[in-house]
Order: sequence, then C-alpha cells, then structure tokens
Amino acid sequence: MEQKNIKVHGMHCASCEQIITKKIAKLPGVKSVSASFASETANVSFDPSQTSIEAMNETLQQYGYSFDTPKGIDHSNSSTFNTSISTNNDSSRANTQFATPITIAVFLAMIWDIGHRFYPTTIPAFPIPMDVFNPISLALSTVFLFWIGRPFLSAPLRFIRYGTAGMDTLVGIGTSVAYLYSALVLLFPTFGRLINAPEGLYFDVTIVVIGFITLGKYLEANAKRRTGDAIKKLLGLQVRTALVLRNGKEQELSIDQVIIGDLVLVRPGMKIPVDGVITEGTSSIDESMLTGEPMPVDKKSGDKVSAGTVNTNGSFTIKATGVGSDTLLAHIIKLVQESQGSKAPIQRLADKISAIFVPTVLVIAGLTLIAWLVIGSQFIPFGSALSLGIICMVGILVIACPCALGLATPTAIIVGVGKGASNGILIKNAEALEKLHRVRALIIDKTGTLTVGKPSVTKIDTQGISENEALSILYSLEKPSEHPLANSIANYAKEKGAVLNSVTNFENLPGRGVHGFIEGKEYAVGGPSLLEELGVSLPEAEDEDNHQTPIFLIQGKNILATVNISDTIKPEAKEAVLALTKAGIRVIMATGDHEGSARHVASQLGIKEYIAKALPADKLEKVKALQAEGLRVAVAGDGVNDAPALAGADVSIAMSTGTDVSIEASDITLLHGDIAKISQAIRLSRLTMRTIKQNLFWAFAYNVIGIPLSAGVLYPFFGLLLSPAFAGMAMAFSSVSVVANSLRLKTKKI
Repeated sequence: MEQKNIKVHGMHCASCEQIITKKIAKLPGVKSVSASFASETANVSFDPSQTSIEAMNETLQQYGYSFDTPKGIDHSNSSTFNTSISTNNDSSRANTQFATPITIAVFLAMIWDIGHRFYPTTIPAFPIPMDVFNPISLALSTVFLFWIGRPFLSAPLRFIRYGTAGMDTLVGIGTSVAYLYSALVLLFPTFGRLINAPEGLYFDVTIVVIGFITLGKYLEANAKRRTGDAIKKLLGLQVRTALVLRNGKEQELSIDQVIIGDLVLVRPGMKIPVDGVITEGTSSIDESMLTGEPMPVDKKSGDKVSAGTVNTNGSFTIKATGVGSDTLLAHIIKLVQESQGSKAPIQRLADKISAIFVPTVLVIAGLTLIAWLVIGSQFIPFGSALSLGIICMVGILVIACPCALGLATPTAIIVGVGKGASNGILIKNAEALEKLHRVRALIIDKTGTLTVGKPSVTKIDTQGISENEALSILYSLEKPSEHPLANSIANYAKEKGAVLNSVTNFENLPGRGVHGFIEGKEYAVGGPSLLEELGVSLPEAEDEDNHQTPIFLIQGKNILATVNISDTIKPEAKEAVLALTKAGIRVIMATGDHEGSARHVASQLGIKEYIAKALPADKLEKVKALQAEGLRVAVAGDGVNDAPALAGADVSIAMSTGTDVSIEASDITLLHGDIAKISQAIRLSRLTMRTIKQNLFWAFAYNVIGIPLSAGVLYPFFGLLLSPAFAGMAMAFSSVSVVANSLRLKTKKI
C-alpha cells in the first residue's frame, strides 16, 4: 500500500470533500481516502498495482476537480506550494476587485428601494428610472452569473448529470432561478402579465449573493492560508545547496546531489542541509523551529544534528545520515501535512450531517415554493405568490449553504496541528488530537522518559583488590557489551585511566550480565539476578530499597567490587508531573527497574502510583485495567518495551529520543523527549476541541435561525422576510467568522 497527500484543484466548498471522497473510494485498490477543503488536499491510501494517481485524476476531472502529480517532499514543494497560492490568489483577487464595488453599489440601491417602499414620504424614489436600471441590472447579473459565478453555475449541472449535490449547488440553483425569472419577466412582458408578476425583479439578488459570497470566499481563502503557516515555515527551512567534501575538495552541490556518507561543511549562520553526525568541530545549534525552544543547544563531535536547524557560531563537519525525504525535517513536513488533512471523529459527524443536509435543503426549498403557490395564492395574487415563493426558495438555498459547518472542524484541526508542530509536538492524526482532551490517566515510563536515560556511575566499593584493578577488570569485561549499564561502567573506567586487558571466552548473558577470563582468571559482572544464579548472597547494604542500581564484579563466590549506578531525573520532570496533576490527570509510573529505584523516582517527582519490575505485558495489562475503569488512557514511553502499551493506549506519546519502534507505534511524538510538552499537548487538545464546538454551535445556530426566516414563516404575521441578498452576505461572512475563530488558537498559550 502507498499513502499520498495530494494537492486538489477545483474545490469550492466543504461539500466538495464528500464528492471527492466518494468517487475516489469507489475505485479498485483504494483502501481509504480523506479529502479536506480546508487544506485543499486529499490523503489517499491505495494499492499501486490496482490503481494510480492518474486513474484517480481521470475520475475526478468528470466532476470538475484534478490532482497534482504526486512528488516526494523536496525543495520543489516549497516553490510549487507558493506558486499555487499565488496563482489562485491572483485570480480570486481580480474577481473580487471587480465584483465588490458593484455588489456594494447594487446592495445600497436595494436598501434605498426598500426604504422608499416603507417610508415613501421620508426617503425619495430611486433616482434611476426602472426602464434604465433593469437592463443595466440584466447585463451586470449576466456577467456575475456566467463569469464570476461559474463555479456556482457548474454545480447544478454536475448535480443533474452525476447526482452530486454540494453547497455550491444551493447557491447555483438559487441565483440561476432568480436570474431566469427576472430575465423572462423583463424580456417577455407577456409572460409577466400572464402570471400577474409584481413590479420587482431579482437581478440584484443574483449580483449581491454571488458578489458577497465571492468576497467571503476570498477573505476565507486568505484566512485559510494563514492556517497553513506551519507547513510554509517548515518548507522554508529546507536548504537548496550544501558544501560537500569530495576527493579532498570543497564543492557546492545541489541538495539533491548529496548522498548518505558525504562529509558536509557547515559554517556560522548557515542552515544545516542534511541530517548527520558531527565528525569534527563544535557549535551551538538553534533548533527552535523544530522544538519551539529558544535556547541554542551545544553540539560536539558525535552529536546528531537535523536538517533545517541553524548553526549559530562555530564551524563543523558532519557525516550525512539522512538526505532528501529521509531527513527529520522531511518526516515532520509529511507528518504535519497528513495530520492536517486527516479527520477527527467529530468532523466525520459533521460530514454525515452535511451529506444529508444539502439534499434535504433542496427538498425544503422546493416545498416552500409549492406552499407559496398552493396556499399563498389563495390569499394574494398568483403572480405575487410566485414572486414571493421564488424569493423564499432562493433565500433558503443561499442561507442554508453549510460552508461554516464544513469549515468548523478542519480549520481548527489545521491550526491546532500547526501550533503543536511549532512547539515541538508532532501529532500524527486528528483523531489523536481529539482523543487527548478526554484522557484522564497517563502511564509514563521511567528510564529515558522521566529520567535522562543515560545511567552514570555514582560510587564504587571494592573488597580485597584496589579500585584501579577493579576498574581495569570491569573495563575489559564491559567494553564488548552493548548494554547501557555496561557502557556507563566502561566509560567511567576509561575516564579513570583503567587499563584494557584481553578477554578470552567472553560471554554475554542476556538480562543478567557478562562472563569471561582475564589472564586465566574467571570473572563475571552483573546485577542481583546474576548473584542469585551463581549462588552468591546479596549484600545487606545493597537490597532493593536502594534507589541506585547495583552491579557486582564476581570471582567464584566472592564479590570483588560493587558499582552503584543511577539515572538522573530530567530537570523538567517534576514540574511536568505537577502540571499534569493540576490538569486532572492520574499519573502512573511504570518501569522495569527494581522497587527501590522506582520508589525513589516516584517520591522525588510526587507520583503516588508506580509499578516496578514491569514487563511489557505488565504495562499493557495496566492500560487495559484503567480502560476497564472507564478511563481514557495515554501512555508515554521511549523504548521497545513500551511499544505494546503504546499500541493499546487510547493516545500514545513517544519521545523522539527513543526507539523507532516506539515512535512508529505512537500517535504523538515529543521532539527532544521533553515531557513538559505532554501537558501542553493536552491543553492544545482541549483548546482545539473548545474551538471546534464553538464553530459548530454558531454554524448550526445560523442555519436554524436563517432557514425559517428565509422560508417566510413570519411574513404572514409581521411582514418579515429575509432577503436572499442579506442571506448571501450573512452566509459568506459566517464562513469567515468560523475561520477567524479557528485562527484565535494561534494566540493561545499552551
């Protein structure tokens, strides 16, 4: 299966999502598809042996849409992205600049005429005679309907041909009916006399509705572009060239020519072009665009650096480990794009409502026209009933356009995901962002999550031999091992000047320690479990109540040395736990470490619940137990042993400093393993969901109030009728208000 995030052209409204999703989903080999009007993209998962992007494109072109040819995430994307924005914006701006002054002028003329009808003695008659004004209105409305309103005009045609109704369908039918009725009455006076039509024509309705909606869409598009700032900023981080050392010569190459293993020079002030490891030199790196942290990070030989970050002062050389689409930056861009285009459960509910809403509105509008003709004509002349019926039908079709409903969720998701990315919180999908606000319990790993994850030697005690001799034996036995504790002992011994001796018959004892011979003498190094296996008594001073991890050097039945190792608690851990507790989150620490170490870390951080000696299955079992209590559970971890619990959690959080397995199994990744960002992520989720609910409330309230008014339910009693022109203006700006409310998320502190 392949997954692509593809730019879609021709999307005019939120209903376009439904059309695109349904038509693509029917193609063979398509596993899933999710279109987003807010981001104008589609996430498609498909089997390339059964279908292709080209085949999908051919299907969509029948309905007025098209796909961009998919490309990998590279430097061209940035220019393509900006060019697409610029082109679309220029066209929309030209239409808006032409239509807006005319729309405002015609709207004011409508207000003037309405005012004169209600207050004839106070407000004079409109200065332009109707026999002059009406032909001008016909000409202008023709331009508006067939040029500016082409997307709206084509929507009813697609509905007739393919049965696909969208929001533009409502506007298209409404403005077309108003135009055709007015044109028939004006151009064929006999028709007007036959139906006893009133004096008023509705060319102004066509002009004002299309004009205001065009203005609204332009303002909406400008606002939507601001929701994609995170993507644009990330794309702007990509570097086009790199200074590469090849054959002893310094060459400036296109970033596409850099390969893994190349030595790349980075000078002060330059952006790092590729992922790599420093081989020579030191510097401070500004990683704020990836992590949200303002302070530069000191880097030296052996440290990893990421593409897109900025070298602040020193010069250094890196060995490329990730280029092109394999860099962390490219991964983040892809992740954000896919996440912004994904749909939360609450959005899928809105989509279902929209899919039912549009055809329902068409039925309501038709029934309203019939009701005016059948019932209204019994009380007023048939021509007046027909005229009012048309006005009411057009008003319903215009006011009911659920653009605001369609934009309510995706715009908030886009801003929320973008804000998370700019603060070092990578959210893989919208569902995770929604679920996170309901989390009430967090199971958090100790080593590498709450602690630094780099154990260090704190103390060494010897019996019968000198410390230097013990360190040399430990150094020789632990150096071949890849265990983190063994590495810490070997590094400590090396720093103390220990001598490295030859080891014969070396044996790694998984989960217990190491064994080998030095100068014909047999030694073993390991923890309490190895002592038990060898039948050696555990020293009383080194029981499991000690928060440090003891490692023993053993010869026969004798303990020659005891090394105490401790993992440092992260500086931000205590404050992070406190923030989570204040947010109403039940924090449970789960670790494979012994009781004493677990108890010590928990007490230091104020964690009341913890599980020691926890195997991967134990962590997963705790997740299931909490879920059985009715709690939404999040799991935060960084190791392979955390993967089962991460997969079983409602929301999974991984440290970017951890293993690839844990990152792949998680919904959210915290850059640089900063656990303080867990509470920030929860707050971001709550703010995003609050914004979505606000948007949905106003979108529904707008339609609930507007449709009955447009149908004319108050007209028989109070003479009140919502003009289609006012309906068009209100509909247009309701969409803008929803997007603007979503953009408020950018200003919120998390």
